[in-house]
Order: sequence, then structure tokens, then C-alpha cells
Amino acid sequence: MADLVYRVNMTNLSFKIEEVPSEWLGLGGRALTSTIVAKEVDPECHPLGPNNKLVFAPGLLSGTSASNSGRNSCGAKSPLTGGIKESNVGGTSAGIMSKLGVKALIIEGMPQNENTFYQLHVTKNNVEFIEVPELVGLDNYAVLDAMAAKYDKKVAVMSIGRVGEMRMNLANISVKDPGGKLRSHGRGGLGAVMGSKKIKCITVDAENYKEVTIADPEKFKEASKIFTKALQENPISGEGLPAFGTNVLVNILNEAGGLPTRNFRAGNWEFAENICGETMAENIKARGGKTTHGCHAGCVIQCSQVYNDKDGNYLTSGFEYETIWALGANFGIKDLDLIAKMDGLMDDLGVDSIETSVTFGLAVDAGILAYGDGEKAYELLSKDLPNGTPMGRIIGSGTHLLGKLYGLVRVPTVKGQGIPAYEPRAVKGQGITYATSTMGADHTAGYAVATNILNSGGHVDPLKKEGQVELARNLQIATAAVDSTGMCIFVAFPALDDPKCLPALVDMINARFGCSLTIDDVVNLGKTILKREHEFNIKAGLNSADDRLPEFMKYETLPPHNVVWDFTGEEIDEFWNF
Repeated sequence: MADLVYRVNMTNLSFKIEEVPSEWLGLGGRALTSTIVAKEVDPECHPLGPNNKLVFAPGLLSGTSASNSGRNSCGAKSPLTGGIKESNVGGTSAGIMSKLGVKALIIEGMPQNENTFYQLHVTKNNVEFIEVPELVGLDNYAVLDAMAAKYDKKVAVMSIGRVGEMRMNLANISVKDPGGKLRSHGRGGLGAVMGSKKIKCITVDAENYKEVTIADPEKFKEASKIFTKALQENPISGEGLPAFGTNVLVNILNEAGGLPTRNFRAGNWEFAENICGETMAENIKARGGKTTHGCHAGCVIQCSQVYNDKDGNYLTSGFEYETIWALGANFGIKDLDLIAKMDGLMDDLGVDSIETSVTFGLAVDAGILAYGDGEKAYELLSKDLPNGTPMGRIIGSGTHLLGKLYGLVRVPTVKGQGIPAYEPRAVKGQGITYATSTMGADHTAGYAVATNILNSGGHVDPLKKEGQVELARNLQIATAAVDSTGMCIFVAFPALDDPKCLPALVDMINARFGCSLTIDDVVNLGKTILKREHEFNIKAGLNSADDRLPEFMKYETLPPHNVVWDFTGEEIDEFWNF
């Protein structure tokens, strides 16, 4: 079964199914979404206008039995950063699209009728446009329930909530996972792009799909075993993440002085114990939740979890360190249950939990909220944001615009995107990633914490400048390649430490497609993707002046190490010399 490109035109509600162009054949995931956006989207277009495109592409190994290969990529021009955006997610969409033979789903144009929202129903060789007035004004779980009632067979569901309908910068695209919970194409406002195209949800029907073909099944099986073993035997991917989820990092970053606190005023928090991964795991066990839970089929790391309240009622799933940090140390909520309640609500609303929570941290400086006033923040989240009140729209614009509206100087953003959970003055390799990433401040773009803090792949002193630019560059190149395979980014931990891991990943790609790539080929793919994205951003009006951290980090010393951001512009610009 040959893979095909499904091209949807929302202007005239038509679709075409096309052969894959030869130059796209060896691409998947981020490599494919960024290539299509760079080739077909005018970098100067308005992100919410008719000339932006929304592109979905499963990774090269998505839909196979390879461990942790269930990721789907989504790309567009970002309404938050004004540059290129790729976001990848677990859930069920990647596997079903791959098995249906959808190499990429490209959505272009926008309907002339402003008042009509659609469901796109993708089946073998067909796309159906269904008006869904009954779904307008509903959030994600209600959409999932409606789709479950409508289809008695397996369908992937990608949807937006009310915030996406209103095209706010915080909006993400939510994806159903195997357990009926939600995963997010987070960061960058891709839900707003989907809302601008008047698409409430996309369903992909598993009927008539068949298993992904493998050119050399024996070689694939052999390489897959080696790869899985490397994931399971690594102390981070095999022990730390399954036991405590990503929230294992609260205590680690707090001890390292790299846990941003009180809107990036300090590097540690006296109440870290209240919200840490160990406390979270104890609560989960005591309340009948799940400490391990896969966000997509074939996950052997199982770093997700199901978190219940004191009475055993469900609060949230996929309870991540970055969200817990932002609402905890950065904004001041000490009650992990309230943070979980807000996290679950953000899933339902379809908002990026990092950008929203960092915005709450800045809202303290604006005088909108008091530090630690979780009840008031919950009210903003549950009432103002989804109802589009003036204050809801201010919060919904994200951290950068909130700072501009209130005349604030200490605004923790890069390229308009809120800085996530690692203080760049104390984890300098991560700071270089934030500054240079084509996506705006994005910890997943090149996770220098691995080597700066967790000693994975060696150690580069997080407080010193030496080696950080090279570290961030190498990690961003590798990440761009991994994001193209459909692999979860956490495979990076064994890939950095186990010499058998990366060759096994390349062997699986070769066995899947009957090709003979080398590790150098995969590295070169990563370089090509980064350069392509960077070129798009330059044409969109972003330049080296945008590859900078906020100025206040240069002159405000960060306790407990009393460090500043001390890289010159010239040193940062060296990043792109490859």
C-alpha cells in the first residue's frame, strides 16, 4: 500500500489525494511538516489568514511495532511566534494515519461562511466535510463523547475547544489517547490555526487500514529488540520516568538552583516538596490512580500517569513537570491537587498548559493575580478564558502580549513564547536552546538539561559558558531528526548513553523502507531541517536579534548561585555556523 498525500481545501470544501513527491519520500514527522510549510506557506502571511496551512504527518516509524514510535507531527506558521512551528504528540492519530497510508494531511484555505464549523472525516481515499453546529461551544471531552457515540469503531480524534474556536494564542490541538484521555499538540497556538480554518475536529477512521509494510521484517525485529532493551535499561527512561513521571525533575532542578520561582526571580522554592514527583507518586498510589500509563501504543517508558483526588475521583492524566512547576514554584500554588484540577481543565479547554501557566506567573507582576492565589487563577481559567471575556482574551493572548499590555519589563519569553521550566541563567545550555530554537523558547527542541543536570551523554557544567553552544547545537540537530522518526523525545536518554541505541534506530528505519541510511545521514537530516526552519523564520521577519533571552536576565542575578545570563550576541550567533 503506497502512502499518499491528502490535501484538503477549506475554501471550496474539496480534497485531492496525491502521489508523494519524490523529494518527500524519505521524510516523515517534523522533517515533512517543516518541509511542506517552508515550501508552500508564504512566510509573510498572517497565521490566522487564508494562506497559512495546517500540516499533519506521522513519523517514519509511526504505525510500526517499534517501541515509543507513536508520535504525530503538526506544522504551520505560528500565531504566537510569527515563525515556523512543529508540535508533536502521542495518542492514536499517528498510528491510524500511518496504517491508512496517509503520508501527510495538508489543510489549506478557509471557508467563506464565518459561522460554520466542520468535522473532517478521513477514510481510505476520502475526506468528508460534515457541518457540526452541535459541537460549537463545546470543549474537548464533550467532542470525544460525541465522536464515540457517532462511531462504533476505532477512530482517531483531533479537536479544539472553545479557546481554539476563538483563535487565541494559547489554543492547542487535542488528540485522543488509547485510554480515552487527551494529549496535546501544545505550544505555538496551532489550535488557533485550526479554529481559523473552521475545523472543530478531525476524525481518522481505522476501517480499511492495514498494517504498515516492513521491507525486511527480520532485520526490523532484531533492531527493535536492541532498541527496546536500551530504553528499558537506561536509568532515566527505564527507572526514573516510569516511577515519578517527568515530575521527578522538581527536586532535581530545585537542588540544582535551576527551578524558576516567582516569575524567574529565584532558582529554588522552599515548598518544592509539596509538588515534587515523589509526593505525586505517593498520592497516586494512595488514591488508586496509575503511576505508569502510556500516551500512545507501544510506549515502554510509560511516564504518563492517572492522578486522582482524595476521594479517588479522576483529576488529570499526563501530569507533567513543566505544568506543575509553572503553577507551583513560578506562580505559587502549593496544593498539588489544585494544580492537577487546573491541568485537567486545561486539557478539556484545549490550551497549552505551559504558556497559560507562565502567563499566570506574569499576571502577578501585572497585579491581576496575587502570588499563590490558585482559586482566583482557577476562576480565570474556568470562566474568563473559555467565555472570551476581556480579561480572558488578555490571558488568552499569552505571556508576551500580557507583558506589553501592562508595560512590564520582566517578561520571560523568546520569540513571543513563554520560557519553560528550566532557569536559563543556571542551566546555560538550555538557555542557548531557548535563544536559538526555531520554535521560540522550547525545552524539547534541544534538551540540554540531560547533559547539564542529569549527566546523560557526559557532563557540561550548567553554570559555565564553555561548551554550551556546541551542546545545544548537537542536541537540536539530533532532536530535529528524532522528531522526524515518530519517536518520543525521551529515547534521547539511552541514545546519549548506550552505543547500541542510535544504530538500532537507524537499522529500524532501513528495515522499514529497504534503504541503507547511516548515522551521518540521519544527522544531516537534522541539520537540513533546522536550516530550512531558520530560513523560513528569516523570511518571516525574525533575525539574530530574536535569538536572545530577555534583557533582565543579563542584569538580575539569580539566587542561589547569583548568576546572570552572560552570553554575548556574537557567541549565541555562533550556533548557526554548521
